[in-house]
Amino acid sequence: MKSLSDIKYSVLDLSPILQGGTAADSFRNTLDLARHTEKWGYNRYWLAEHHNMPGIASSATSVVIGHVAAGTSTIRVGSGGIMLPNHAPLVIAEQFGTLESLFPGRIDLGLGRAPGTDQVTAYALRRERRSDGQDFPEQLEELRAYFNPDPDSKYRSVRAIPGEGLEIPIWLLGSSGYSAQLAGQLGLPFSFASHFSPENTLGALRLYRQSFKPSEVLQEPYAMVGMNIIAAETDEEASLLATSMQQQFLNLFRNNPSPLLPPVENLEERLSDYERQLLDSRIGSSIVGSPETVKTQLQEFLDDTQADEMIINAQIFDHKARLKSYEIVSDIFNGK
Repeated sequence: MKSLSDIKYSVLDLSPILQGGTAADSFRNTLDLARHTEKWGYNRYWLAEHHNMPGIASSATSVVIGHVAAGTSTIRVGSGGIMLPNHAPLVIAEQFGTLESLFPGRIDLGLGRAPGTDQVTAYALRRERRSDGQDFPEQLEELRAYFNPDPDSKYRSVRAIPGEGLEIPIWLLGSSGYSAQLAGQLGLPFSFASHFSPENTLGALRLYRQSFKPSEVLQEPYAMVGMNIIAAETDEEASLLATSMQQQFLNLFRNNPSPLLPPVENLEERLSDYERQLLDSRIGSSIVGSPETVKTQLQEFLDDTQADEMIINAQIFDHKARLKSYEIVSDIFNGK
């Protein structure tokens, strides 16, 4: 069995916009968090593409990746993820070719097939009605062809410059079995979104490992699992901090997305039974507590998933408390 010290740990940042704050504040906090987590031994720092979300500033994901990479020196920086159906594959090849050329050996390209938004916004992004991601395998094939040209490829007449010939790790991201199976069949690394789809975690990881075929990229499956961890000095403090994340999900359920809100006392008492069930289904696997609580639950999660890496999301309103949470998690992985 693996121990926490055996695996790598990383950061998933949604660059939260706080109530009363601005996107500019969010980007300053993002870079500050990246610099701290680089110092604390985190392996990679990923940013996520979401649109039409008042609480998330990382919609222009490639731009923010460049901002973080320019302000750090060793940590890998990438997308968790780029929602490929929103973009022409050539554009993504050029953007990430540019990033890899600027920051060689430090860029990851994580890809998802969901829109990362609602249907109306998806249409505004794509200018066409289809948004079910069914052509994702073809889009992925085209994107990979730009990085690794084949004279016999149907894409050979178009070149991604920069991009062509660069070795940029491509990850598939998922919250169900679809991308898990595709990643396995293509021999690519896979990252599962357990932080908002906990009920599908074990099934997707099993499907990925069962369907895995060795490739030039990987000889063995490599699975990273995303999870919400909110750590503080005490269980009570961590539970209070976690109410910001809970309110953010509640407002999504209520079709009223909002900036990240301050923590509130007694949130549980304000919820209907239905809302409690919704929260549990989406973020019920979150680890919230003191260092001792987090360490115990993290090891249990690792025992269940046998993940090769964990990527940590922490939607915490107070920036200093957010830094402290990531520092505590780093100490746990390092056996302190």
